[in-house]
Amino acid sequence: MPGEEEDHVLEEAKSFSTRNLRQLIGTLEDANLLKQIVEQSLETPLHWRMPRIESRNFIDIYERDNSKNLALLELAKLDYNLVQSVYQMEIKELSRWWRDLDFKNKASFSRDRLMENYLWAMGINYEPRFSECRIGLTKFVCILTIIDDMYDVYGFLDELEHFTHAVCRWNMEAKEELPEYMKPVYAAMLKFGNELADNVFKNNGLDVLPYIKKEWVNLCKSYLVEARWFYRGYTPTLQEYLENAWTSVGGPGALLHAYLLQGLGSHLTKTSLESFKHGSEIVYWSSLMTRLSDDLGTSKAESERGDVAKAVECYMQEKGTSEEKAQHYINDLICYSWKKMNEESAKTSRIPKSIVKMSLNMARTAHSIFQHGDGIGTSIGVTKDRLISLIANPIPIYREHKGQRSLVSL
Repeated sequence: MPGEEEDHVLEEAKSFSTRNLRQLIGTLEDANLLKQIVEQSLETPLHWRMPRIESRNFIDIYERDNSKNLALLELAKLDYNLVQSVYQMEIKELSRWWRDLDFKNKASFSRDRLMENYLWAMGINYEPRFSECRIGLTKFVCILTIIDDMYDVYGFLDELEHFTHAVCRWNMEAKEELPEYMKPVYAAMLKFGNELADNVFKNNGLDVLPYIKKEWVNLCKSYLVEARWFYRGYTPTLQEYLENAWTSVGGPGALLHAYLLQGLGSHLTKTSLESFKHGSEIVYWSSLMTRLSDDLGTSKAESERGDVAKAVECYMQEKGTSEEKAQHYINDLICYSWKKMNEESAKTSRIPKSIVKMSLNMARTAHSIFQHGDGIGTSIGVTKDRLISLIANPIPIYREHKGQRSLVSL
């Protein structure tokens, strides 16, 4: 990897390129295809983009290219629509699962965001062959979201202490000591974790329950830290906040579950599972980047509803600076986190490539979801448009034959 001197050269090259590209935009007409490409690159580097969103975006751009290959363009559209049909079948299965849980009534305090939660799973593992992984990962994110909202906005501190203790015990007997509204949430978490562990054992002969339990315990303990801060009216330093928040964002738990779910159909071994620990650096930087993107997109809304201080507020209070400067600093931390992720991903080590790929994809997904605000807390705006494009609406495919234009369907 580049040392400090080489890194400085790259930074200068980036500044030079950015400056000249911005000047170029001013000389191009609005209808110019190159202008659109340059503007998109300046807004979001290609390396930061969700693969499926970029696939849809590039198809639109390539279609306007006068030098396009029509056969290649049609193949790309057919591939996009076929993969989309796989996503639609997964959503149907998840909708039945979500409806049967009845958390709209049992946990009405929580966000009902099945589609948005599915976006996380699709972003982390988008290939059609990972259908089982996406379904399981969406379930994980849905249960995580309910528990997160319980700690953030609904539960009293003593109740949250009991819930955290119950998670550490990890048995159905502990459920009976919880308030009524917590019982179905706890039962869903336990059932999901135990079923996944059973499936891995049947397929691979490995006992992964300790790993699953550990991530849920770590997650709930990190939620409890934030709940205690809130009840004390305490605003931590940025470093103190981030030391806890990279876990509370759910990144480590999501990546472990994705790795186990992806491994159900492959040769998951004790060695490969242990290598997840060796991949902690890239998991850390990916989770940190996810947290920082989340905070930039949601801190204003969460501050207004009285939630615990996020990265922006922590930095503002610690340094006595403006919100604009704090946001700029957090953006710099995101760029630094990307550099560290790239550095870790380029290392030759025992880390499975799947962990590296999923870590990068999780960061990309976070950037996409929170780029224009809170893409999870609301069901309108850019996230809704992207979900419609990614899942609901196929790309129209037309063919010309003897002067007649007809629509091709799958």
